[in-house]
Amino acid sequence: QVHLVESGGGLVQAGGSLRLSCAASGSILSINTMAWYRQAPGKQRELVARITSGGSTNYADSLKGRFTISRDNAKNTVYLQMNTLTPEDTAVYYCNMVIVPRDYGATGYWGKGTLVTVSS
Repeated sequence: QVHLVESGGGLVQAGGSLRLSCAASGSILSINTMAWYRQAPGKQRELVARITSGGSTNYADSLKGRFTISRDNAKNTVYLQMNTLTPEDTAVYYCNMVIVPRDYGATGYWGKGTLVTVSS
């Protein structure tokens, strides 16, 4: 079985920073795209950032310059560095990975989410 576990969420004041991590475990052959999504209260889940297996990235336009996504393939881990946080960034942040397991085809996986709360 494949599992994703996020960590690093919490309460932070506006203007502060957090670094989220998401580690995949299980019978993994390879990981293609890694991504972060978020869902604010009463809002739809939205893409925050995405990184391909080759290291190409894209971001939500409003987050460029504040958020940085990176990956450590040796650790099957994706990171999201979040700077200059605002209350509008308050959301549950979800990790998503397209993973090729060792015994079947590529599948999208989700973590259970980590809550980020930004106070005024």
